[in-house]
Formats: sequence, C-alpha cells, structure tokens
Amino acid sequence: MTTSSSSPRRWWALIAISVSVLVVGLDMTVLSLALPDLSRSLHASTSDLQWFTDAYTLVLAAALLPAGLLSDRLGRKKVLLGSLALFGCGSAACAYAASAGELIAARAVLGLGAAAIMPLSMAILPILFTEEERPKAIALMAGASFIGYPVGPLLGGWLLDNFWWGSVFLINVPVVMLALVAVAVLMPESRSGQRPGIDVTGVAVSSLGLIGLTYGFIKAGESGWGDVTALAAVGAGAAVLAAFVAWERRMSRRAARAAAAGGGPAAPAPGRALAGGRHRPLAGPAARQPLVDLTLFRSAGFTWGTILITLASFAMLGLFFAMPQYFQEVRGADAFRSGLLLLPMAGGMMAGMVAGTRLQSTPKGRPGGVPLANAKALTGTGFAVMAAALAAGAFTQVRSGTGFTVAWFAVCGVGLGIALPAAMNAAIGALSADRSGAGSALIRAMQQVGATIGVAILGTVLSSGYRSHLDLAGLPAAAAGAARSSVTAGVAVAQGLRSAPLLDAVRTAFTHGLDTTLWVCCGIAAASALVALAFLPRRAGAATAPLAARDGTAAPERAATGQRLQSGQN
Repeated sequence: MTTSSSSPRRWWALIAISVSVLVVGLDMTVLSLALPDLSRSLHASTSDLQWFTDAYTLVLAAALLPAGLLSDRLGRKKVLLGSLALFGCGSAACAYAASAGELIAARAVLGLGAAAIMPLSMAILPILFTEEERPKAIALMAGASFIGYPVGPLLGGWLLDNFWWGSVFLINVPVVMLALVAVAVLMPESRSGQRPGIDVTGVAVSSLGLIGLTYGFIKAGESGWGDVTALAAVGAGAAVLAAFVAWERRMSRRAARAAAAGGGPAAPAPGRALAGGRHRPLAGPAARQPLVDLTLFRSAGFTWGTILITLASFAMLGLFFAMPQYFQEVRGADAFRSGLLLLPMAGGMMAGMVAGTRLQSTPKGRPGGVPLANAKALTGTGFAVMAAALAAGAFTQVRSGTGFTVAWFAVCGVGLGIALPAAMNAAIGALSADRSGAGSALIRAMQQVGATIGVAILGTVLSSGYRSHLDLAGLPAAAAGAARSSVTAGVAVAQGLRSAPLLDAVRTAFTHGLDTTLWVCCGIAAASALVALAFLPRRAGAATAPLAARDGTAAPERAATGQRLQSGQN
C-alpha cells in the first residue's frame, strides 16, 4: 500500500479524525453529569432520562452500518464532514431545548451525526497505514476516546456549576468547528473502487427491531414487567431482529452467488480504469451487499470478542447512568464534585489500558515472539477484577465514606481498562487487514446496542428498586406520585416539605436500587469472565487465515485508494 508509506499527511489526518472521535466521547460523558439538572429543569421523569441517552445510542446503533456503506459510495471525507456539521447543529439544538421531547429529538440528531464519525475513525486506518504502523495508529485513536472520560466530567461539572445545563452541549460546537477545519485541510478523500448497493430493507428492519426492544424495556420500568404493552414490545422487537438475521443470511447467499457468477465486486473490469486510478463502480443488483457480513461470525475471536465488548458497554453505561444521581442526590455533591468523583474510574481505566497493552506486547529477547499474556487471560482477568469491585460497591450505603466509593469505582475502572482493549484486540485480530473496516463497523454497532439495552435494563432495575422500597405513607397523592417518578423529584418533594424523615427515606430507597443494579452488573462481569476463559481463543489472530482466504474484495479498493491519494485528489 504505497500511500501508507509515502504520504506524510496520513498522521495529520489521524489527528483530525481523533479530534472528531473526541467530540463523541465528550458528549456521552457530560450528559451523565447533567441528568439531575435536566430532571429538574425540564421536569423529566426517569423514563425521560433514559430516553435522553437511548435516543442517541439507538439512532447511532441503527445507522452505524448504513453510514459505513454510504461513506464507501460517496467518499469517506465527504460523509465525515457532513456528519460533523450535523453533530454541531444537533449540539446547539440540545443546548436550547425547551422540553424533554425537544431534547430527545435533538439527541437523536446527534446520534445520526455520530453514526459516521465512529466507524470512519476505524475504517480509514487500513487505508492510510501499513500493518506495522497500524498498532500505533489504533493506540492514538483509543487515546482520543479515553480523553473524554477525564476531561468530560471536570469540564461538564464546572459548566453546570457556573452556567445553565445547555452549556454542556454547547462545548461541542467549537470542538466540531476545529474538527471540520482539520478534516477539510488534512484528510485525503477515499472511496471504494466499487459502490455496493445499500440494503434498505436490512436498515429498516434492524432499526424497527431495536426501537421495539428498547421501548419495551423502558415501558416495563415505568409500568412493571407485567405490563402487556411492555411485554408485547419486547417480544415484537426480538421477533423483528430474528427476521433481520434471516434476511441478512438471504442477502449474503445472494451476494455470494452473484460473485461466483462473475457479477460481484471482486475486481474492476479490464479496460474501465479512469484517470487517477479510479474505476467505474459496478451497477445493478450484483453490486448490492448485505448490511451485515455474517461470515465474520465464523471466527471465534471475532464472535466472542464482540460479545464481550457488548457486555462491557452494557455494564459501563449502566454505571454512568446511576452513579451521578447517587453522588448528587444522595451524597449532596454539586455537579463539579460529582465530576471529580467520576474521575477515579476514568483513571483506573487508563491505568488498566496501559498495563494490559504492555502485557500483550512481546518483550525483547522473549523466545518465539510470545507476549506476556494473551487476550483470553487478560479479558477474563479484567472482568473478574471488575466483578469483585462491583460486588464491593453493592454494599454502598447512604452514608458510605468517599474513600470507599472512590476505591471500588477505581478498581472497577482498572478491570474495565484491562478487559475492554483485550476483547477488542481479540475481535479485530481475527480479521484480515482487508476486512478490518467492515468488521470494526459491526463491532461498533453491537457495542452501541449493548449500551442502549444496558441503560434501559439497568435503568429499569434502578427505578424498580427505588420505588419498591420507598415509603410514602401519609403523603398527598400528588406529592407521592412526584416522589415515585425519580430520586431527583423525591429529594425536591422532601426538601419542599422540610421533612428530614422523607428525605432519608428517598435516599435510602435510591441506594437500595443502586445496590441492586450493582449486583446485576457484578453478575454480568462474572459471566463475562467465564465466557472469556471458556470461548475466547488464546491468540487474537487465530482465525485470520480463514477469513482472509474468503476475502477478495478490499485489495483492489486499497490499491485504487492509494492511487487517488498519491494523485492529490481531495
């Protein structure tokens, strides 16, 4: 790949893309801090708070794979610039939302903008960098993602303490402007030599299934698991997703038959090359590709690594949903102090990531080029550490000391920092270089699905635990109804009535719900550790050869892309 070794712009382009990734990371971190303020200012219920997160992550998950296909057709630089502009506009709309409904709609717009930013950050790496350079490039990209965890809470907390809640969304705007300039100037254009058709049916069916599933979980949190509407939505969502898998299998078989008959996008047709190394895209049904490449799941590393990444996202987003409410409503911390109390987990994640990366490297002089630890051992160990920390956190009380909370929170971050990159390495290591773009997009999509369902389910557990232990005897019906809706409303009712017993009851009930949620997260982490030890391959690249042997589509694209970048086309 000539471009990777000759063009000095590739590292500057990586910096531009890293700034784009930072925007997405900052947004998710500051939102968790703003939840209590949003509940008060917009009179948002627990369900609304869940939808502030789910509207973003659900749209993001549904649009990730279509955004990848669109970028291949239109050009990755063009799609990234458009997505950044959309993200900036969505951020401004969030800042000035006047109701919970407006904020939910604006968050959905943000999710649509982020849908192209996230997969493009990984899909561009195999095109710009050689196999030797790629680990360094991926490490820099991962560093940009992790910066949002320590910077977001501090910046968001300071803004919430000194300005109105909309300021946490406005901080995205200048970062987006910087990213727009950097991408426009530094990033070269690239697109697929072939232009596969978009699986419109797959996009619609997968989105409908995810919406039904998540709505059912949130409805169950509001009305209980015996609610007919909630159960019907969960069942319908699961059935639609099963139909989606069946449809994708059919599309995969159809694409395979077309390729075998010579109509697939295996190579550009002779005599159809254009100036600058470009080739005319194939047209017609033969070029149509499934939304999801199901053959990737023939690799144990990809399958189990992706599942473990999804489970990690499930637990992590649940924690970031619950803990800011505990810090602010139970412990009485302001937004800035709440951000400081979130830092130990971010610091633990960074420490765990550094330690895990070193353990996966091969020391000089070590025989056979064998690393100190493999992905199986690291992932299992990381999840086990995380489970132990969550079990300790499940004993949190209303008056637990700050040191206790900081300690288990930091250890949980260490475990997550060890497990998540190792699982990612197992999944990506099972891919050939030519298929890392499509595989990374699929991993991102499943990761976001886990985050969405995690917030819905763990939010339901938290809300149910809170309401089931809340004693509101003797309160007027209106006050009791408000107190049941969320811990923020319960604290407001108790303070308005100047009732210390009611305030203590609200905080105790929420802490019980938090402890129950942490036990659920502990179970997820423990099960993940067992899954990693039982099914994850010892070597991350164990399945590379079979996948590479089946792949014959990306090499021409890389060659064409390299010729375009060398010719200076932007």
